[in-house]
Amino acid sequence: MSELVPILIVITAVIAWFNARFLKLPSTIGVMTAALVLSAAMLALDHAGYGRLRELATELFGTIDFSEVLMQGMLSMLLFAGALQVDLHSLARYRWQVGLLAVFGTVVAALLIGLGLYHLLPLVGLALPLPFCMVFGALIAPTDPISVTGLLHKMKAPPNLSTVIAGESLFNDGVGIVVFTVMAAVATQHQVPDAGHTALLLVREGVGGLAYGLVLGWITYQMLKSIDSYQEEVLLTLALVVGGYGLAHVLGVSGPLAMVAAGILIGNLGRRKAMSDTTRQHVDQFWELLDSMLNAVLFVLIGFEALVLPFSGTLLAAGAVAVAVTLAARLLSAGLPVALLGRHSGLPQGAWQVLTWGGLRGGISVALALSLPASAQRDALVTITYLVVVFSVLVQGLSVERLVRKVVNPGA
Repeated sequence: MSELVPILIVITAVIAWFNARFLKLPSTIGVMTAALVLSAAMLALDHAGYGRLRELATELFGTIDFSEVLMQGMLSMLLFAGALQVDLHSLARYRWQVGLLAVFGTVVAALLIGLGLYHLLPLVGLALPLPFCMVFGALIAPTDPISVTGLLHKMKAPPNLSTVIAGESLFNDGVGIVVFTVMAAVATQHQVPDAGHTALLLVREGVGGLAYGLVLGWITYQMLKSIDSYQEEVLLTLALVVGGYGLAHVLGVSGPLAMVAAGILIGNLGRRKAMSDTTRQHVDQFWELLDSMLNAVLFVLIGFEALVLPFSGTLLAAGAVAVAVTLAARLLSAGLPVALLGRHSGLPQGAWQVLTWGGLRGGISVALALSLPASAQRDALVTITYLVVVFSVLVQGLSVERLVRKVVNPGA
């Protein structure tokens, strides 16, 4: 694995340069598009009888454990970097909207997607057991904070709508992972956890993760407050993320939620009361640069993941069905409640359309699918998940900014 790191960084840098120089797309979308094009070219050469290049690329990227790299490597830093930018006062003001979408919306979407796939996939020649369909619903229902926060910088949505979208994407992963854990146990171990066990898991992972993150953030805040040296203060924030995320796994609490809670605390209380202007500037620059680089690497990996996935006409049709079902579930679980609430939602007119179309999926969904034990059902779910993520990032990600201008900022 160590020898792959410099190769991956070089490939990512060249692709990022190519996007900035020629494609001029948003960074994450551009690097993923370029990687997908290269993957497609290798697949085409392979079919034409020139398969050596694809073989080498498959050997390279096939040795990378995408699930491990993202869930245990990148995710903590990406979530902390995103949470640093969240305004706590705005989040508190729209707390019930965020809570409604992150908890109720995620659970309802997971159920709708699972049931929808179970009934519709046989129409395209792929029948999956209900527990595996519910697993897919759980892993694809949460919006991806990495994709969403990167998009928010570009689409210039009203601040209240941006706060709700960002807050939902940062918090709904904890809910989705709990539902995924329960459904995965049912699907792979044929065990149905009782209600008490499920509730305990939710409290331990969710409430425990948030409480643990706040404690970590408070300790780090006190340490930041006691010194004025930006080198050590940047290092403290990095130690909080790397060490804190690893300890969360040992304690059995949600690492992602812990990083979100700690990031919000440091980004608000820490930035205001524990940092000088110089430290604040260096902390922001460090995490912005790290976030940008890790995002580029992550989406290059997503693009090249196409080389090692099984594709067939049936799976492509299943992916199209999954895209439609996922969007319909997003409309019913997020868009419809906001539309029915109207002005009482506190969001601008047309927000329900942006929430529906702007609910992007990303690498976390792919990583969760890859974490399932090897089986034919798992292989099918990984490919279907990948197709939904690619559609979400490329099609929805490239068009949501125009949707915002049309339905939320028509005069812009």
